[in-house]
Formats: sequence, C-alpha cells, structure tokens
Amino acid sequence: MDEYNRFVDWDKMDVTAQSQDAKELTCTEFQELKQLARQGYWAKNHSLRAKVYHKLISSIPCRTVTPDANVYRDIVVKIVGRRSSSSLPLPEFVDDSLVPSYCLNAEGVGAVRKIILCVANQFPDISFCPALPAVAALLLHYSRDEAECFEQVCRILACNDPSRRLIDQTFLAFESSCMTFGDLVNKYCQAAHKRMVAVSEDVLEVYSDWQRWLFGELPMAYVARVFDVFLVEGYKVLYRVALALLKFFHKVRAGQPLESDSVQQDIRAFVRDIAKSVSPERLLEKAFAIRLFSRKEIQLLQMANEKALQQKGITVKQK
Repeated sequence: MDEYNRFVDWDKMDVTAQSQDAKELTCTEFQELKQLARQGYWAKNHSLRAKVYHKLISSIPCRTVTPDANVYRDIVVKIVGRRSSSSLPLPEFVDDSLVPSYCLNAEGVGAVRKIILCVANQFPDISFCPALPAVAALLLHYSRDEAECFEQVCRILACNDPSRRLIDQTFLAFESSCMTFGDLVNKYCQAAHKRMVAVSEDVLEVYSDWQRWLFGELPMAYVARVFDVFLVEGYKVLYRVALALLKFFHKVRAGQPLESDSVQQDIRAFVRDIAKSVSPERLLEKAFAIRLFSRKEIQLLQMANEKALQQKGITVKQK
C-alpha cells in the first residue's frame, strides 16, 4: 500500500474492508471486467484498485494533445505560487461544489485544490463541471503524486470517443442530463416521482441535484464502488445509481414528513448517511436490477433535451 499512501488519512478509512492479498488483474475482456467491477473485485485492495484505475484511464481514447504529469510539474508553481493550498480559490465552473475530503489527509485536501486550478488552466473550454472536485479527490487516493492524479483527471476530461460520455463540462450538457434524469425517474420510478411532485415546489430543482448525490454527498466507500463500474461501463451507470438512491430514499422515508425545509435537503442528508440503511453492494444490486434503458435511449433523451434547451436559448448558467 506504500506507494499510494501519501494523501490518505488511514484513521478515517475503513481498514477492516482492506484485504492485503494483492491480487493482480489480468483480464482485458469487457464482459469479464464488467463482472469484476460490479462485484467489487478490486474494492478491498487499495493498491490493486489504484493499478486498475491507472490501466482503465490510460486506455481512454483522448485528444492528441492531452496534458500529462510533466505538464503539471511545469505549471503548478507558476499557478499556485506561494499561496497556501488550503485557501486556494476554486474556478467558477465548479459552481461552489463541495470539495469532499474522502478520508484524505490535510496534504491531500490542499492537493485537490491545486490540481483543479491546473486543470482549469489547461482546459479553458470547460465552462461548467461541478463533478470535478469529487473526481479529483477520489483519484488522488489512487495516485502516487499530484502530477499522476492531474494526468488521470485530464484523460477523463479529454476523452474524444463520441460514444463515451464521461463528465459534463458545459452547462448545456449538465442541464440536459438533469432533464434526462427527470425523464428516467418519471418512467422508471413512478412512485418516487409522484412523491417528489407532491412535496416539492420545483421537481426539476430536486432532480438537478442528482450528480451532487453521487459526487459530493455519497460516502467514500460508496462513490469508489460506483466509480469502479463507471470507468468500465460509462455514464449510464451514474443514472442507474442515482435512480437507486431515489428509490431507497422513497422506500425508507415513505409516509414520513420532511425532516428539513425541503425534500432536496432531505435527500442530500439521506445520501450522506446512507450507510445506516443500505450497503454499497445493495445499492449497486438495486441499480443494476432496474430492467431498463439502453445507452441508446439515454443518448436520444439527452439529445432531445439539449435541443430543447438550445431552442430556449439556455446554454449558460444564469447568475
């Protein structure tokens, strides 16, 4: 575990879940990888997961000029200067997102801010990317140093395979994915949807939180399991897990009055404390038991929603 130890606060990690037998991952077949990711094959071994992430991210098809670890070493001092990394301001495009600490130590928390600023410098075309802090914080766990983490984040952002959607990087993409999530809830979680309509003034506002549930509120052990599958299977997995979260929220809280002023706050609190009611295995089981949509269906919904937004002239976040 030594080489991937630098940024982790092991006192906060659930070390009982770590088995030290370093298994290797030799398979490359998609179907087999998919099974292993869903079963959590590398979840119990920190350094094995690091190697798997490295392997999966290295194989993402990227634009020709994608910033790498050397670029980070070249620019980090120029960008961060002598400022204390814990007080570095984040770029506007992360939209006041929480920077989850995910059991990182103080050095790790500061490193995430440095990495995000350097990403902003290298990707001037990113205009809205609230998932970035969580993705960087998670990947830092499985990186030898900041530069390696930066390179992995850049590869995810620079993916140029049109059939693979990874992280939303514009407000239009983000907003249309929120509308798509709403469409999926309406179709596949009707009971939960009825309740959301009944208890919220603006149901779309509730659904626009769906990525925050995953990248921000979900505890480390859960988000890492989701990310295992996401790196193998792509964006569709995120919708599935968010639908499962909503189904569990509805089931656990059915018939109870709201605990806070808004259902939005209640769902966030439920997701933060999900360990009280649902294990990571159970969450993924539920997500993959939803007999439903294909990637094709999602792409069509997403395109229709993007088109509708463009016609309304909504392409950037209103101040």
